[in-house]
Amino acid sequence: MKRIGVLTSGGDAPGMNAAIRAVVRKGNYHGVEVYGIYHGYEGFIQGKMKLLDLGSVGGIIQRGGTKLFSSRCPQFMEEAYRLQGIQKMREAGIEGLIVIGGDGSYRGAIELTKLGFHCIGVPATIDNDVPGTDFTIGFDTAINTVVNAIDNIRDTATSHENTFIIEVMGRNAGDIALWSGLAAGAETVIIPEEPYDLDEIVERLKRGESRKKKYSIIIVAEGAMPASKLAEMLKEKAGIETRITVLGHIQRGGSPTAFDRVLASRLGARAVELLLEGKTRRAVGIKNYQVYDYDLMDIMTTKHKADISLYTLSKELSI
Repeated sequence: MKRIGVLTSGGDAPGMNAAIRAVVRKGNYHGVEVYGIYHGYEGFIQGKMKLLDLGSVGGIIQRGGTKLFSSRCPQFMEEAYRLQGIQKMREAGIEGLIVIGGDGSYRGAIELTKLGFHCIGVPATIDNDVPGTDFTIGFDTAINTVVNAIDNIRDTATSHENTFIIEVMGRNAGDIALWSGLAAGAETVIIPEEPYDLDEIVERLKRGESRKKKYSIIIVAEGAMPASKLAEMLKEKAGIETRITVLGHIQRGGSPTAFDRVLASRLGARAVELLLEGKTRRAVGIKNYQVYDYDLMDIMTTKHKADISLYTLSKELSI
């Protein structure tokens, strides 16, 4: 291949820019022109593209968000629009596409491969919910952002002797809650992958009070329940008053951590290599800190699983 495209799709994640940079520079190293497709699949359909040279990706490795922007594109669900996009790519001489995003973006890439267009997926989402990889680009940055927020809230909780419920993102996955809760020493972590016991939560809070503990931190994943609902349940069940913080989209922003920058660089570069090897319908990922690739179709049959050993450890350490 002499000309390829790269786009970012779905929710933004810190490290996407580092992945874009890796794709462009790895491509240029091999004498391949790389075109940035702007605004995700919407830009793919409309042919919004620009040649990216070495200078155009300079100074972006440390920036959050995505230089190529992102969007949701309902039109892409229709085959006629996907064919329109493929035609625009071929008219521009683009022979393959690297899609940086989550499982929804991967599903779009799969549909393009069914129409004969070469695609490689690069996992980037703070939710860490893409099957086939231990970590997704952006996850490490997000949990560090959450841990910093929890540390700050703990200062207030200590000063006012309150119980705080902190709701974190993650969609239907509990990884953000699980990792940040363990790292920040939360007394309770609630994730969608494991059933919760309200009586046990109350007992843990009461046990803390009995040993003169003046505050508690509860982390709840948005996929498990809203923080407001848990607050109501604790008040009705045991008269426990709480304060609520919903961290929201602050978790998506910020300069990517060193881990995310390195991960993005490794995965982006490997994606280019796969296209140059003539591969298609593949995704890159990391297992045991080694980069590998697998069939994109695996996301249709495999579910992401949280590390329940971390959940167990969190409960054991919050006695």
